[in-house]
Amino acid sequence: MKKQILFTLFIAIFSILSVAQQPITQKEVRKVVEDAMEQFDVPGIAVAIVKDGEIVLEEGYGVRSLKNNKPMNEHTLFGVASNSKAFTGAALGLLVEEGLLDWDDKVVDYIPEFRLYDPYVTMDFTIRDLLTHRSGLPLGAGDLMIFPDGHDFTTEDIIHNLRYLKQSSPFRSKFDYDNLLYIVAGEVLHRITGLTWAEFVEKNIMQPLQMENSAGNYSRLKDRSNIIDAHAPVNGEVVPIERYKSNIMDPAGGIYSSVHDMALWCRMWLDNGIYIIDNDTLTLLKEETIREITTPVTPLPASSYEGFINNFSGYGLGWFLRDVNGHFLMTHTGGLSGMVTQVTMIPDLELAIIVLTNQQSGLAFYSVTNTIMEAYLGLEITDWVSNYKKRETRYKEYVDAMVGKIWDEINTQLENNASEVDVTAYTGTYQDDWFGQVSIEQENDKLRFIAQRSSALKGDVFYYKANTFVVKWDDRSLDADAFMIFELDKDGNAVGLKMEAVSPMTDFSYDFHDLDLRRADP
Repeated sequence: MKKQILFTLFIAIFSILSVAQQPITQKEVRKVVEDAMEQFDVPGIAVAIVKDGEIVLEEGYGVRSLKNNKPMNEHTLFGVASNSKAFTGAALGLLVEEGLLDWDDKVVDYIPEFRLYDPYVTMDFTIRDLLTHRSGLPLGAGDLMIFPDGHDFTTEDIIHNLRYLKQSSPFRSKFDYDNLLYIVAGEVLHRITGLTWAEFVEKNIMQPLQMENSAGNYSRLKDRSNIIDAHAPVNGEVVPIERYKSNIMDPAGGIYSSVHDMALWCRMWLDNGIYIIDNDTLTLLKEETIREITTPVTPLPASSYEGFINNFSGYGLGWFLRDVNGHFLMTHTGGLSGMVTQVTMIPDLELAIIVLTNQQSGLAFYSVTNTIMEAYLGLEITDWVSNYKKRETRYKEYVDAMVGKIWDEINTQLENNASEVDVTAYTGTYQDDWFGQVSIEQENDKLRFIAQRSSALKGDVFYYKANTFVVKWDDRSLDADAFMIFELDKDGNAVGLKMEAVSPMTDFSYDFHDLDLRRADP
């Protein structure tokens, strides 16, 4: 009896010590998540932590949707957005292992019709270039074909239209994030295997890893009973918004998954491509493939990262790569309308942190990730929520004042009928080589902007000054109102149209500035 009591006491003491040795407790994680949800107005967040080959925390906080207030859990599904890019890198890595592909093969060998603006760049463009954001194209070039809805564009359209997007820097000279070339990478996979990107990823990555609830895109989900709604601020209040459903950008951002399933994905990376099913040790990716994918290709500026010491930074084949306080770190974020995500791994600590959210405030996931990372690095914990909130408030006040001044001027003119502009000089159809047609139509005394191939981009047009107008999108969740600067001929009639975002906070995928709209009608 005494031995049993001593044994029980030993187990209790050991358990207490084990908990005490955890760098961050479940209660502490919950506290920072709840603070982040409150400060950044996020309805729900899910978090997972993998350490030393085990999922040591996986939990949902808050609600899936403000429509139903159903609770979040570790199996709740989110669009992980650009965290899908690492799956594209891994999928192509599997083809390399099978001898069906080489990283430095030319894209035109698989897609003969592939063309970029510069003929030299076209002929020298490799599979590796598709994944490393060094094409010379400007940030987010052509994203309006896929965002905010991309309802009328196909993969074939995107491959064709790349030839119209001019480079802003020399080929392979600098980093500029893109999405379209990941779509091309998915088409390379399709032409080699005959499978769609989503089919291949599900069969060859998700199924082996037992990511049972995940899918390559929203439409392929077998069970949607435990899924988030997207949320965004509209007129100062966070509300559910329409979900992005197009499959056009799957290889760049299509996957739906949960923190539980993403933890299984991360565990494979931390184990150098190995995973264990029913006590059987299996290999998904060879160690040399892991090394190839996680070797920096495109350099990025190395600087102190939010107080963490950073000596190098770059992008590999689907991952941002850098060091943090002497530890190699691989990470990626993802964003769709109304949901943003982050995956972070420190391989030598055997640590992964996954944070998925159902509102488009990235500061929430940064706060949670950085807090957990500081704990495992043995650093003093920073109040990231307060720091980011102060920064957000200052920047938002600056932007609101700038944008508000523009709208004050527009509204004053409307009230005083000061802008007696002959709007008929601006009406008509305008054509861009890659985006297609835009109609500027007159309804009563008002102008309307209607993009023929992107149904979300329609709204009222207001006179601002000189030959400049502003379009206010009907869907206020877009948060991307844009200037419209008309080019006039000698008679004062509009012959061309340039655009740019009004607010500096506008997402880079609204690449209005890349459009060159020319009048298409007489």
